[in-house]
Amino acid sequence: QVQLVESGGGLVQAGGSLRLSCAASIRTFSSYSMGWFRQAPGKEREFVAAIGWSGGSTTYADSVKGRFTISRDSAKNTVYLQMNSLKPEDTAVYYCAAKRGVVPPTQSWEYDYWGQGTQVTVSS
Repeated sequence: QVQLVESGGGLVQAGGSLRLSCAASIRTFSSYSMGWFRQAPGKEREFVAAIGWSGGSTTYADSVKGRFTISRDSAKNTVYLQMNSLKPEDTAVYYCAAKRGVVPPTQSWEYDYWGQGTQVTVSS
């Protein structure tokens, strides 16, 4: 049974930083691409960032490029999302997702497993 557990969310002022973590209970973690998505109230879930199974391939939504960084630590079975220069429009529930394979997907329907989400609130 695959479990993804996000942590690190919270309340931060605009311009501040947060680091989200996603701990994965996956025996073959290094065989999975990982992604971060977010969903704001009244909006659809949207892609934020993704990383391939080796960590060498990353992709970002235009809205977070240059501000957010995705990374992974295979020794800890954990993927991270470092979020800098946060804006009020970044406020959302952030979800971690896992997909077995090399290429990190950007569409939510491509992912096999999801975490329960962690709330990020950015005040102006």
